[in-house]
Amino acid sequence: MSNDARALPDTSPAVVVGAGPAGLAVAAELGRVGIHAVVLESKGEVGSSWANHYDRLHLHTARWLSGLPGCPIPRSNGRWVARDDFRAYLREYVERQNLDVRLGTPVTSVDRLAEGLWRIGCGVGTIVTPLVIIATGYNNTPALPDWPGRESFEGRLLHSSEYRNPAALDASSVLVIGPGNSGAEIAADLAGAGRRVWLAVRTPPNIVRRQVLGVPSQLLAISMSPFPPSMGDRVGRVVQRLSVGDLTRYGLPPSPLGVASRVLQDDVQPLLDVGLIDAVRSGAVKVVAAVESFEGNTVSLVDGEVLRPEAVVVATGYRRGLEPLVGHLGVLAPGGRPTINADQQAPGLDGLYFLGYSNPLTGNLRQLGIDARLIARRVGKRDTVAPRVVRATVPRAAGTA
Repeated sequence: MSNDARALPDTSPAVVVGAGPAGLAVAAELGRVGIHAVVLESKGEVGSSWANHYDRLHLHTARWLSGLPGCPIPRSNGRWVARDDFRAYLREYVERQNLDVRLGTPVTSVDRLAEGLWRIGCGVGTIVTPLVIIATGYNNTPALPDWPGRESFEGRLLHSSEYRNPAALDASSVLVIGPGNSGAEIAADLAGAGRRVWLAVRTPPNIVRRQVLGVPSQLLAISMSPFPPSMGDRVGRVVQRLSVGDLTRYGLPPSPLGVASRVLQDDVQPLLDVGLIDAVRSGAVKVVAAVESFEGNTVSLVDGEVLRPEAVVVATGYRRGLEPLVGHLGVLAPGGRPTINADQQAPGLDGLYFLGYSNPLTGNLRQLGIDARLIARRVGKRDTVAPRVVRATVPRAAGTA
């Protein structure tokens, strides 16, 4: 790998923006159909977002369903792969797939040129290409709601992307805002370390066990994927009732929407339990109402309760953060999500693809491999002159992996 932006070629058969799992997967698949891709990554390592997750994180999807194309995750990593093991796997993937990754190379612009080409601005130069794949990640930019008085809070307030472990947070009482997977696991992590923990919930989540009777819940989601959402909702309700039970008395009533409908309508994944249920039932984590405002050292909730936590961890998710890059191209929905994904093409924007923005119940990493193959298959069959000319005339840059 090279992080020397000055070595960038002027042209390339393909440019991939982002060296996370999606970007690496599609670069590998393009290579298998004879298209060399330059992968541009703004940070100093591949899969950089994984370095910023909390220490106890493990994949919520099974190891054998989470590997990227052409390179399974080693069995020695266990069923649920740890954060640092996955980071090591991504680094190894680059080497084993012989990918041309340029670290420390932020992309600043993506512009359409004549004759079906694209100009990729990289700060110190540009690359012209017939094919660009945007793969900057589903969780790119931390989202922090602007609650009244937030700036006046006297304790420590941080987004979940900044949380590492209880010792580093150094607070005896913590309010975690948001019952998604990150919020739930951070709450359980803090409770396990003896901290006083509140978990603020606006809309009750769908809670499912990560595995039931030794079978990963992901497999159930895959088996139900051919059926309509209503069927998935019904099956999900049965599984929840049998494996989780009724948590209403603890402040977690059933979600107003079923598992499949919640993903479809609100883009919200179910909470895969890795300790929250036990923590809530034991009283180690107390579920409270949604946050209304901050003032000094207090946090007011919508039901009138007032808390005085030493720290607040905001686990309210992320934004795609694509507006500065492709907002002018008219391919983003109002919420910032691309209107196309995988091998889909927007009218008049041939050669522009997005990968990793589907967030399916069946597992994001698994879907990345499927969608990367779809893109490579479509691109490999394109009967256009520009890719063949660029592929034939632009050699691999010296010094790359």
